[in-house]
Amino acid sequence: MAQQSTLMGFVHRRRRGAELFLLVLSLAVGIGAYVAVGLGVDQEVPANLFAYGGWLAALLIGSHVVIRLVAPYADPVLLPVVGALNGLGLAVIHRLDLAAEAAGKPHAFAQQQLIWMTLGVLLFVATLVLLRDHRVLQRFTYTSGLAAIVLLLLPMLPGIGRTINGARIWIHLGPFSFQPGEIAKVLIVIAFAGYLVLHRDALALAGRRVLFVDLPRGRDLGPILAMWLISLGILVFQHDLGSSLLFFGVFLIMLYVATERPGWLVVGSVLFVGGATLAYYLFGHVRIRFDIWLHPFDYYNKNGDLSYQPVEAMFGMGWGGLIGRGFGDGDPYRIPYANSDFILAAIGEELGLTAVIAVIMLYGLIVERALRTALICRDGFGKLLATGLGSVFALQVFVVVGGVTGLIPLTGLTTPFLSYGGSSLIANWVIIALLLRISDQARRPVPQLSDDTSAIDSDATQVVKL
Repeated sequence: MAQQSTLMGFVHRRRRGAELFLLVLSLAVGIGAYVAVGLGVDQEVPANLFAYGGWLAALLIGSHVVIRLVAPYADPVLLPVVGALNGLGLAVIHRLDLAAEAAGKPHAFAQQQLIWMTLGVLLFVATLVLLRDHRVLQRFTYTSGLAAIVLLLLPMLPGIGRTINGARIWIHLGPFSFQPGEIAKVLIVIAFAGYLVLHRDALALAGRRVLFVDLPRGRDLGPILAMWLISLGILVFQHDLGSSLLFFGVFLIMLYVATERPGWLVVGSVLFVGGATLAYYLFGHVRIRFDIWLHPFDYYNKNGDLSYQPVEAMFGMGWGGLIGRGFGDGDPYRIPYANSDFILAAIGEELGLTAVIAVIMLYGLIVERALRTALICRDGFGKLLATGLGSVFALQVFVVVGGVTGLIPLTGLTTPFLSYGGSSLIANWVIIALLLRISDQARRPVPQLSDDTSAIDSDATQVVKL
């Protein structure tokens, strides 16, 4: 029996030592990039190197210690990858701060980003400590969905809602500004996972067969139509193309994974193409966005200079070439919002195509580890939750990279862990905490119940004398 139980499943090792080794490498990336910025811009090592490096090391090593204590079987790759991305992003933002200071417009975005990172790590730790079992979240399926809808509607309220750069996705509370949609994407994934676990049998039923594809029944189209309308509402009223694509894409991926019906992909693609075409002809801001994408140089230095940002990004990445100009030898500050929406273009200009490919591979590792966690997870809710969270990263990176490189129309999403912005950074740290919690439950050894009856059968029959 012992041999049979051993062969039935693979027992994962904790791998906390491997995680610590990878963390040291990620710290070398972050701190090394910070030193390279100082040498390239000021020709000297930054004076606050020990304070900055010590703080960054304390955040990551502290997170590692918490994982050792509360999630010992968690995935050992996620935290080092996130640490490397976050450290590189801080260095690039610091380089842009130095350029702004030289131009007479000083600001401290890197310092603020470090504060936001600290808050994100604290919420990361709180999530791991307080949430001991991810399956508890299934109880809040409809509550999470309602909370996500409320958060998405908050920017539309007068008084607190703000329109920045044409998109009404911000709320202002006193001196603080926040994007509630970043938190909504986490809640909506939880709501999707809980809903699909309960209703996937009905959604998996095939309807009519058209061109070798089993389309779903008409009565089951309610959820995808509702999500389609919500995505269109975000596009129309908030002018946020990126979030619209993200929410609808994540729901479609999770629906396909839950039902294994290609018909849902067909229906979703038809709805997406139809919605995009309708938005193009009915709404001027969508049509302008598409026209700038198709003909960027027609709007460069004329017609309000609407394509200045994407064209300058293309110039910078072309100038960077394969290995980049080096920190301090490029002009990434010429790109508007280079520290947020176009930070990948700044990396491409000064570190080259090689660094951009490396960054994309790091994001690919996050998605791969999320999908691996989904494969080995023992419960349906955890599988769908891990798949949805991994899909959030995959779609967000695709949309951002595609917009910066001209592959798809430009959207307003930020690059996870790299771009400046507290809302996105905090939400992404919470997502990583949820993935680690799910992986910890999935990688734990299965409890073995002792059912060995051979010893009882071999015992001599006891005779009771009266």
